Amino acid sequence: MEYLGYAASVLIGISLGLIGSGGSILTVPVLVYLLSVDVVAATAYSLFIVGFTAALGSLDYLRKGLVNIPTAVVFGLPSIVAVFLTRAYLVPAIPKTILQMGDFTLTKNIFLLILFAVLMIVSSYSMIKSGNGNEEDEDKPRKFNYPLILLEGLLVGTITGLVGAGGGFLIIPALVLLSRLPMKQAIGTSLVIIAAKSLIGFFGESTETVIDWNLILKVTAFAAVGLFVGIFLSKKIDGKKLKPIFGWFVLLMGIYIIAKELVFNS
Repeated sequence: MEYLGYAASVLIGISLGLIGSGGSILTVPVLVYLLSVDVVAATAYSLFIVGFTAALGSLDYLRKGLVNIPTAVVFGLPSIVAVFLTRAYLVPAIPKTILQMGDFTLTKNIFLLILFAVLMIVSSYSMIKSGNGNEEDEDKPRKFNYPLILLEGLLVGTITGLVGAGGGFLIIPALVLLSRLPMKQAIGTSLVIIAAKSLIGFFGESTETVIDWNLILKVTAFAAVGLFVGIFLSKKIDGKKLKPIFGWFVLLMGIYIIAKELVFNS
């Protein structure tokens, strides 16, 4: 299972390099189900792995001038604050046993996994819908709404802190709709935001979490290799065509996690 976990880590990077998003949504399931990491620790490890990989992925966008720095700051600052506070205070405050109903016990680990699975299902809808080719309206005039950008930054930061996912599927539409950024610039800006908030959020982790640096660095290295493979493949394969297929895979994974945690473990 360990070797399978490292192979799956490569897929995390490939999906990010090939379709520009979605890789982070695989990180927690890989850590929990293939590498036997505790759920709370997995959401923390994911922040580092996702943050580092997104930082690598953003370098090419920065070099090409496809990162809007002012928007990254406006969106990124509240997001960074939210993810830092969530990891430092909110996650440790969640009780180990949340609910007891007969033979069923809703533990902190199950709660976080279910929350993550719901996020996967929502994310899958975004990826599947993107395959219908309805992105041509991104150049229409829109109101540049800083209050909504700040609010979404707080929301995405809180979600990232809870489940350890980058939230690119939430950030990119927000940057296109609220900041009027072209799609490529929205992706580049999103990667910078994800890198900053994920890495800073990781270092705000509660001291109760045991950090296995050996495992984190191994998974990060495999994901980084996958990222460069994905970038290479993106020059030969149209990532937009693969995005809906990946979306269906993420949807099935989300349903599987909910079924496993609520049905098979009850």
